[in-house]
Amino acid sequence: MHTPLLRDGRHYDALHAGRTQDIPLWLEEGRRAGGPVLEVACGTGRITIPLARAGLGVVGLDVSDSMLGRAREKAAAAGVAVEWISADCRDFRLGRTFGLVFVPFNSMLHLHARADLERFLACAREHLRPGGRFALDVFNPSVERLARPPGAWSIAFRYPDPDDGREIVIEEQSRYDAARQILELTWRWVRGGVALSEEPLALRCLFPQELEALLHHNGFRIVDRWGSHDRRPFESGSPNQIVVCARP
Repeated sequence: MHTPLLRDGRHYDALHAGRTQDIPLWLEEGRRAGGPVLEVACGTGRITIPLARAGLGVVGLDVSDSMLGRAREKAAAAGVAVEWISADCRDFRLGRTFGLVFVPFNSMLHLHARADLERFLACAREHLRPGGRFALDVFNPSVERLARPPGAWSIAFRYPDPDDGREIVIEEQSRYDAARQILELTWRWVRGGVALSEEPLALRCLFPQELEALLHHNGFRIVDRWGSHDRRPFESGSPNQIVVCARP
């Protein structure tokens, strides 16, 4: 069965090879919590493995077996021990608690319905030890971007093919469904002028006050909020919403 390129671990790693700016923040939060750490939607272990290499006890959970397969290969090559768990973030029971549970890099936005978000938050809350922290990282919706006319294609990313090094271009088409608050993207992978794959990507938009209310009504108290991974204060034009929460 063909694995979509969105879930192909080798292509994911090639696409995000330069993305390291968020790792120091999660490393510091893991150390501050004292471990152990649960990363939800860990993917190929881009963040999980550096945390394990730093000596933190880390569990990586993801719903994609193809991404976890890549993560296991990378952890073995790095010589680090990570427990990888295949599970739906809306319904998991690990029988233990953690000092830090976090979901990075917009992954929570793959949950579109309020009920799904609340199921995930309940699982996260149940896996926190007393005094533990729950943290997330989602983009701050830009009204200007959401208002773009739908239908036009633009170049979103370029990266080298993990097989032969040839450049792959990801073209993007977007449409914003305001009633559902879903940013509907179509990604088209092109190499040498030939389309390799075309796949949908839909992300829920969580606006700042909405996110605060969602966390409050699901048993969390915000203790820190930043607008970027270097801990700059959250403001209207901040690219990210990075939130650290405690249980009341």
